Amino acid sequence: MQKTRKRKQLEIYGRSKTPKTTIEEPYPSHHRPTPEECRTVRDELLALHGFPREFLKYRYHRLIKNDPPSEAKSEPLINNDAGVDVEESVLDGLVKTVLSQNTTEVNSQKAFASLKSTFPTWEDVLAAESKSLENAIRCGGLAPRKASSIKNVLSCLHESKGRLCLEYLRDLSVNEIKAELSNFKGVGPKTVACVLMFNLQQDDFPVDTHVFEIARAIGWVPTIADKNKTYLHLNLRIPNELKFDLNCLLYTHGKLCRKCTMKGSSQKKLAPNDNSCPLRDYCKNSSMNKIK
Repeated sequence: MQKTRKRKQLEIYGRSKTPKTTIEEPYPSHHRPTPEECRTVRDELLALHGFPREFLKYRYHRLIKNDPPSEAKSEPLINNDAGVDVEESVLDGLVKTVLSQNTTEVNSQKAFASLKSTFPTWEDVLAAESKSLENAIRCGGLAPRKASSIKNVLSCLHESKGRLCLEYLRDLSVNEIKAELSNFKGVGPKTVACVLMFNLQQDDFPVDTHVFEIARAIGWVPTIADKNKTYLHLNLRIPNELKFDLNCLLYTHGKLCRKCTMKGSSQKKLAPNDNSCPLRDYCKNSSMNKIK
C-alpha cells in the first residue's frame, strides 16, 4: 500500500524528490474554467453564502501576510472574532488535516480537541503508546491509520530536526514544502495542499470531495477526471488571487447544495424554475452533469 501511495504522489509532483517547477497540464484542450468564470463564480457564491466563518481566521492571516498592518491603520482587515488573530502552528494544521480525512468536519474537530486535551504537548503524543493515541482520536474514525500517520510525522521530525516543529517550512519554496511534506507517510497531495493554503498562506487549490464533485458537475474538468488530475488542472487554470476564496466557497457550497451533484432521475425531482443554485447555468449539457 505504501508503494502505491508514493507512486501516486510521484505522478503528481514529478519523479524526483523535489516536485517539478513546471507541472504538465493533464487536460490541455479543456479550456475551462476561464479567469472570468472563476471570478464570477466566486462573486456569486460569496453573495449567496457570505464568506464562511470557519475560514475567517485563515483569510485574516493571508491578508496580514500580503498587507502587514501599520500603526497608521486604525481598522482591522477583518472583524476580529474570538481567536481570529491567533495563528495555529503548521504542525497543528497538518495534524488537523490528517484527522479530517474520510470523516465529517464535526468528528475531525472532536478528534483534534480530544487529542490536545489528552496530550498537552506534541512530545507527549510522541511518547504515548499507539493505543492511547488511537483512543484519543477514535471519534474521528480510522483511528489506527491516523494515529500511525501522526506518530510517523512526529518521529521523522524528531529524528531529522531534533524538535517537533514545522515552522521552518515558512522559509521554503512551494516545491520544497511539497517535497518535505510528501515524505511523511499518510500525508497525501490534498493534505499538502491544505497545509499550503491554510497554514502557510500559499496559493494552492486543494481538491476534496465537494470541490471535485462541483468541478465535474459544472464542467471545469472532463467527466473522466479523477481527483489528482482535477487538482493539477484547477491549479493551472484558476488565478492565484482567487484560489483561496473560491476554494472555501466551493467547499461550503458543496456541503449546503446537493443540486450540484445530483445525477440521473433524482434531478427530475427539482422544479424546472428553481434558481436557488447560482451554478446551474455553468453545467455542461450532459445528463450526467447538468443541474436541472
